[in-house]
Amino acid sequence: MRQSLTVFVISFFFLVAGLLFAASPFSYAKPSPAERDSLNFEQEINSYILKDMSASKVLMSKNSKKRIQPASLTKILTAIIAIESGKLGNVVTIPEEATNVEPTKAGFDPGEKIRLVDLVKASMVRSSNDAAFAIAYYLGGSVKGFAGIMNRKAKEIGMKHSHFTNPAGYDRDVYAGHYSTADDLLLLTEYAIGNEIFNRVVALDSVSFYEQETKKKYFLKSSNKLLENYPYAVGIKTGYTLRAGRCLIARAKRDKKDMVLVMLKAGKKRWELAERMFEQAFAESQKKKVSYRQDGSEDVRPLILKGGALQ
Repeated sequence: MRQSLTVFVISFFFLVAGLLFAASPFSYAKPSPAERDSLNFEQEINSYILKDMSASKVLMSKNSKKRIQPASLTKILTAIIAIESGKLGNVVTIPEEATNVEPTKAGFDPGEKIRLVDLVKASMVRSSNDAAFAIAYYLGGSVKGFAGIMNRKAKEIGMKHSHFTNPAGYDRDVYAGHYSTADDLLLLTEYAIGNEIFNRVVALDSVSFYEQETKKKYFLKSSNKLLENYPYAVGIKTGYTLRAGRCLIARAKRDKKDMVLVMLKAGKKRWELAERMFEQAFAESQKKKVSYRQDGSEDVRPLILKGGALQ
């Protein structure tokens, strides 16, 4: 009887764990071609824009000027500021304030010594909020100070419809007023991919690094399921909050074509949706058609490739 009860408890545990994972914003069951093609991204995604970078043309978009919370897509801006600081090799002492964040964390302890480059990796690959806040305190002195740096950088890039209150993407309470648009986030991504260090970081499916004094090892797995399930994916960043919903900025390359997709407030199948949109975009790009936005205007913005080498 006791053995049967034990087997029942163990079976129940794994059943619940499986259900929780399937419902999580990070789960991804690779769809069949038929399942993928049946997805309707017009209905499933609140706002998106997909651009063929090789031709500098927008292939599809919806509500791309709509103001929406960007969740952890925010960390792209945090990362590029850190990369361009010229301090990637510097050792950062983790402040206690950076450890008091939820929910996604690397698990740093106050006082630990972590290189800035490893904080960038943790914030981009695993979306670690403690890493993003440690970057903010190190480069900006405070969250407010770093938010000022973020907003100045956003203005420099040309992000006219965005405002940032923190380095991680929180959008409630003291961090209310944190927002962007798909158009602005595309501009940010175009800027960031001009930096080769950024590109190498966002393409990683996992990272490992050490605390500098104790040599404690950290190993973090990417939250971007496309990297392991879609062969043409090369990064860039995932995002999720209750208010922002499921968000994603993804990049894919195939046959000398380079695509960047921004999606905000997507449905539960954002990975499958992204794969379908990329497949459709690669197919359409072969037709060499001029692309138009939903408002009927031709997209003629030049490709932005700034960033350059570290200063």
